[in-house]
Amino acid sequence: MNDEYNKTTRGEDNRSKKQNLLGITLALLLAIGAFFTGLHSSELIAGDKQVASIFSIFSKPNVAVETNRPDLKEFWEVWDLLDDRFSAASSTQVFTNEEKIYGAISGLVSSYADPYTVFLPPAESEAFAADISGNFGGVGMEVGNRDGVITVIAPLNGTPAEAAGIMAGDFIVEINGESTDGMSIDGAVKRIRGERGTTVSLTIFREGEVEPRKIDVLRDTITIPTVKTEIVGDTFIVSLYSFNAVAEAKMFEAMNEYAKSDATKIILDLRGNPGGYLQSAVSIASIFLPTGKVVVREKFGDDREEKLYRSSGRTLGNRAPEKLVVLVDGGSASASEILAGALNEHGFATLIGVDTFGKGSVQELVEMDGRSALKVTVARWLTPDGQSISDGGLKPDIYIKRTFENRQNEEDPQKDAALKFLRGEEVVSEAKPE
Repeated sequence: MNDEYNKTTRGEDNRSKKQNLLGITLALLLAIGAFFTGLHSSELIAGDKQVASIFSIFSKPNVAVETNRPDLKEFWEVWDLLDDRFSAASSTQVFTNEEKIYGAISGLVSSYADPYTVFLPPAESEAFAADISGNFGGVGMEVGNRDGVITVIAPLNGTPAEAAGIMAGDFIVEINGESTDGMSIDGAVKRIRGERGTTVSLTIFREGEVEPRKIDVLRDTITIPTVKTEIVGDTFIVSLYSFNAVAEAKMFEAMNEYAKSDATKIILDLRGNPGGYLQSAVSIASIFLPTGKVVVREKFGDDREEKLYRSSGRTLGNRAPEKLVVLVDGGSASASEILAGALNEHGFATLIGVDTFGKGSVQELVEMDGRSALKVTVARWLTPDGQSISDGGLKPDIYIKRTFENRQNEEDPQKDAALKFLRGEEVVSEAKPE
């Protein structure tokens, strides 16, 4: 394994290192082993703990002073008018000057209309740092923002969220009776988290249903699964649940298991996988792609040239599968979409399932002088063919749904379709909902 894939962040000694983050605001509601969808870095330091500083906190960069900044006269006029004329009711909170400044900054940031670009005042910044260490209770799911609505990206396998019936794509309309209309992702996460053994009440709206449903979820300590394998006939099935710090090693173990088996075909199940380390996605793609093939493109918002991430070509050699199917769904996000898109566009895999989540942006976390922080989107991920992952996600080659009733009855029509396809039988796409 080369140095590029061995690098991870560790400890407070690296707080000044500048790093990019892939999908950092897809907020994972976990208790232990917290990770966020996709870490991308050019200067990561090797570490032995997957839960230790997955987010890099680094100092505020030097910014050139602009000589053509806008006139803030009107801002200060409003400030003075409010100070002079606003009449506070007995129930109205009185804000300090510092809190009003933070509110103004938050308004500026929100004007960019990007749900993943967020200002964190000191208290939220400190809580965010505590979350990264994994010291909080949760329900075991990840949420994001889809069309302005708090949306479940994926419940993790074997977690309270999954056991309670939460599904990828569920819209969360209330948390403990409070409407999520206009609520930020971070705000929703803060309300869903809590002590182990306590309950959070979620009102969700599910596609195809007329009425919302209320689901109570018992918070617990969460153990993040990584890989599970099984063999069905001549097909080796490997389920990858996250691209955490051990995913690469676990996938290599699974491929060694495959190489020793009599299986000749592979199903790579990325359903419900919200992502993780970019390096893991590139390395795992290298198991199947020849040397030099583009895995993903990083596109910046300025005139800078795209950055390409290529396969290192550590393939299976003569044990390469005769056929490869990748299962995807609405819970497949970020690094999952990078891997699935690369394997599909280079002709090495057929995608079966439903449209993926569509999370393809890169954030940086910048620590400000006053202990506040800014998460800011700095780039977008594109597939090898130049498709924007954020533009509606990936579209499967064969569209097959898996309903809530299927899950309740332990039925898996998507996996059944994949096995049928690998046997050479015809599999017809279902009609997509309008």
